Amino acid sequence: MAYYYYNSINKMVTIIIFLVLVIDVTMVFGQGTRVGFYSSTCPRAESIVQSTVKSHFQSDPTVAPGLLRMHFHDCFVQGCDGSILISGAGTERTAPPNTLLRGYEVIDDAKQQIEAVCPGVVSCADILALAARDSVLVTKGLTWSVPTGRRDGRVSRASDASNLPGFTESVDAQKQKFAAKGLNTQDLVTLVGGHTIGTSACQFFSYRLYNFNSTGGPDPSIDATFLPQLQALCPQNGDGSKRVALDTGSVNNFDTSYFSNLRNGRGILESDQKLWTDASTKVFVQRYLGLRGVLGLRFAVEFGRSMVKMSNIEVLTGTNGEIRKVCSAFN
Repeated sequence: MAYYYYNSINKMVTIIIFLVLVIDVTMVFGQGTRVGFYSSTCPRAESIVQSTVKSHFQSDPTVAPGLLRMHFHDCFVQGCDGSILISGAGTERTAPPNTLLRGYEVIDDAKQQIEAVCPGVVSCADILALAARDSVLVTKGLTWSVPTGRRDGRVSRASDASNLPGFTESVDAQKQKFAAKGLNTQDLVTLVGGHTIGTSACQFFSYRLYNFNSTGGPDPSIDATFLPQLQALCPQNGDGSKRVALDTGSVNNFDTSYFSNLRNGRGILESDQKLWTDASTKVFVQRYLGLRGVLGLRFAVEFGRSMVKMSNIEVLTGTNGEIRKVCSAFN
């Protein structure tokens, strides 16, 4: 009887927290975006994006983390305006931090379908924001309501992407970059927790495995029993493009395993592992690994909150920007 009561309370708490999340994100955010922006002008928009993401994910699971990263990289450069989607020489997508992003074909597919039923109505920036949410959903994470109403930017320059958070940066440097976008330390830990899905190329972390900071040995923060596995996957002077799971043992599941790996010295990127070794971020990692409860933090719920905050960075609304006909090119 006690077990049944305990589980009933747990379920009730989960439902209450989820309802609070929905209420939070259905508010207008002061930037001109709101939930249900296309409810009368293109009511099928969100369902088209969701079915498109699901269809592509079934044939290629790598599109889910790809779309999530793409949205992040878009928002951190001149705001969430779809500028990452523009193709061509010297555009954002050609910048070094963006060259390995994937999932552009999903956005193009969804846009083509939406244009067929609602021409000139739904922005590519909104399609990307919705696709990022649906990428979490198909990897078994919680959904959230996405405020829409963004318009597409008319500028896309590779040089503007130079200030994206980097994989070798200190926590202080990361915090400064997030704070510049109106995001706090909890948002930092939460959004980087999106690394619970997807992979990284050896070239971005193999330096940690051999002669780290010219010490002649590996990064001491790497678990000694994990190191041989990484070295086998990324041998010295090996193929730098080889992909390795960012969340060992749970690459396609949106869960808290990523934070467990940080605690155990199994973070792949240097910047990720630092979230555990720095006291200001470690506390949030610990809270995500703690017991669920009203006073605790639930990663799946908080991720939705932080994504909504991020997706409203410097957005274009009203008559600013444009609604592209094709996501990869300006009108």
